[in-house]
Order: sequence, then C-alpha cells, then structure tokens
Amino acid sequence: MTKFRKLGRPTGHRMSMLRTMVSQLVKHERIETTVAKAKEIRRLADNMVQLGKEGTLHASRQAAAFVRGDDVIHKLFTELAYRYKFIDRTNELRQAKPATPQQPERPTMDPWTRSRLTRQFAPPKEEKIIESNE
Repeated sequence: MTKFRKLGRPTGHRMSMLRTMVSQLVKHERIETTVAKAKEIRRLADNMVQLGKEGTLHASRQAAAFVRGDDVIHKLFTELAYRYKFIDRTNELRQAKPATPQQPERPTMDPWTRSRLTRQFAPPKEEKIIESNE
C-alpha cells in the first residue's frame, strides 16, 4: 500500500481502523469522523468502488481481503458498482467541499467619511458664487 497518514496510531491499529471505517462507509454511506481520517478513508473507498466497477473475480477477492463483511462486498459489487458504472471519474465518493464564507456586501464609503482626518480638519470649503446685478 502507499503511504498513509500516521493518525497517531501503530500500523496494525491504523490499518484495522481504516478497514473498519471503509466498511462502515460502504454499508451506511455516511459516517462522522475527523478530517484527517476522512481524507485517508476517501482514498481507500475510491479504490473499493473502482474494484466494484471492474466486477471480476480477482477484484472481488481483492475487495474481500480489505473490507469486512459479506454484505459490504455484495453492496460494492451490485448497488455501488451500478450507481457509479457510467461515471468516468477516479474519485466517485468525494463530496463537494464546504462552501467558503462570502464577504458580506457593503456599500462603498466615501473615503472622507471614514477617515480620521475628518475629525482633525475641517471639510473642504465650498466656493461661493457671487451674483452681480446688472
């Protein structure tokens, strides 16, 4: 396998935890976990869905060696394989990232009204128009 995050656990515990969490994700299709664990689970779950899409005996044995439970294997190779069969992506189970908060729309302010200089100096004088009576 490729390099994983350590997640503060020994290798055996970490792999066992990831296998269990991938199995639960396939079974329930939603789990709550930390962001670091979710990033690792996403990689593994995507590989399991790819194996399900292949549908060969070799792929089913590879998936059975990783995930836990016959019901999970069955769901991978029937329901999820059919759901993602025509989607040509490598990351099927990825959700959209949470929306970044947008800045509130504020009206533009005149720079003289918000400046500290307006408190120290008088506003600019208006020119007086002298009308002559002719």
